[in-house]
Amino acid sequence: MVEYPEGATPLDPDEMEGLKFPHVETRIELDQLEQQNIQDGLKWLSRQRSYNKLLNEGFLLELHQKLFGAVWDWAGKYRRTGKNIGVGPVNISTEVRNLLDDAKYWIDHQAYSREEFAARLHHRLVQIHPFSNGNGRHARVFTDAVLEYQLSQKPVNWSTDESINDETHRQNYIKALRTADDGDYQLMIDFISRK
Repeated sequence: MVEYPEGATPLDPDEMEGLKFPHVETRIELDQLEQQNIQDGLKWLSRQRSYNKLLNEGFLLELHQKLFGAVWDWAGKYRRTGKNIGVGPVNISTEVRNLLDDAKYWIDHQAYSREEFAARLHHRLVQIHPFSNGNGRHARVFTDAVLEYQLSQKPVNWSTDESINDETHRQNYIKALRTADDGDYQLMIDFISRK
């Protein structure tokens, strides 16, 4: 039985069937497998040659598949079940396209600072919650890829400082996301802006 940390979306039994490693019994084992897959996905991302088309649905799906496809059969495919967060499954594709169109508009019209652009892009993607698992991690990598490769800007430092323990860091991140759910992005901007 896999236990989930605060803010994580539990998987339903059908989604657990998609686990390519049936011997996994603990969250620690699952996290280790996913972390290795994410590292492989980041290597794939660094070898891409065309970075001017990151804001499209095909890239968004392919990135999720590269980050989680060695662990989950359904990686790179929109979820088909309802969750405790996110839009209904039938609305995912439309909401993703709306977000990507909005992001292109924000870029074309220089609507936001780097920090607010990252906060809004990341939050909206997490809020849509397009995948069964890995939404926060995928949204962080996707946001960084757009900042670094498409906009030639510094990626976000999502990791913790030595002075902040992981639990506090995660709680601050979740609080920032929940505050942004109500349209207030300041905590998310502060989280992204910290050194």
